[in-house]
Amino acid sequence: MTDFAKLPPLRRAAAVMDLSGFGRCSLTVALPILSVMGVQTSCLPTAVLSTHTGGFTGYTFRDLTGDMRPFFTHWKKEGFAFDALYVGYLGSVEQIAVVRDFIDTFRGENTLVLVDPVMGDHGRLYSRFTDEMVSGIRALCARADVIVPNMTEAAFLTDTPYKEGKCSAADAREICGRLLALGAKSAVLTGVMPRQGSVGAACLTENGFSLYAPRRVPAQYDGTGDVFASVLLGALMRGKKLPAACRAACDFTRDCVALSTAHHVDMHHGVDFEPLLSRLAKI
Repeated sequence: MTDFAKLPPLRRAAAVMDLSGFGRCSLTVALPILSVMGVQTSCLPTAVLSTHTGGFTGYTFRDLTGDMRPFFTHWKKEGFAFDALYVGYLGSVEQIAVVRDFIDTFRGENTLVLVDPVMGDHGRLYSRFTDEMVSGIRALCARADVIVPNMTEAAFLTDTPYKEGKCSAADAREICGRLLALGAKSAVLTGVMPRQGSVGAACLTENGFSLYAPRRVPAQYDGTGDVFASVLLGALMRGKKLPAACRAACDFTRDCVALSTAHHVDMHHGVDFEPLLSRLAKI
């Protein structure tokens, strides 16, 4: 019989992002991944959609900006506390301001703050994003312990030109250095392609730089950034150092893409991560 007294207590995270009824991204990805990694996850939803916005038309969109502050005010009144704060997609300048106050309210001495500055891809910002929002998210990154931008988001955050294609280790380190200059303690740069046929992530902290880029599966799916960031956070909350957490997130995301390719999954449906979830319990 299991000695439950010897099991470590659950750690608790709060996830601030949208909820799409169909399409595996944001909360529908973060919740199962963090749960199987032993993290109790509370949700502060920013919006509810019938589908995510990539590749679908006619979707419904319910903005929850007006509900966000009452949500976390109630949490504060109840005395809730969190080991990690996980910020994903934000849809307006007003939401950025609310999340800034949310972080200031719930950040404790040992609270890990991870900001995934979801803004764009392939050199372009997503629809609804403005220069004012980029500036607001840049300021939000300054409050983070870990930020997880892709190559496009890193370019907008650091106000530097976006470069498509190959990115050497030296270039990745330079970009990560510019990201740290924003004020975050650690930077994880995703979508780094140091050589043909590989893609991965680079990370930089005060303890040094590392880059891990496994073989690339030649396919692209919506929601993989959310898969990566969620596994990264789960691994960090299980005590992994940042380079090891990046490696785990890269490998899991790659395997999800490979499985989805084998299943001929529509790219807009997100990746088939569910059959692989049990692997995360062993990280």
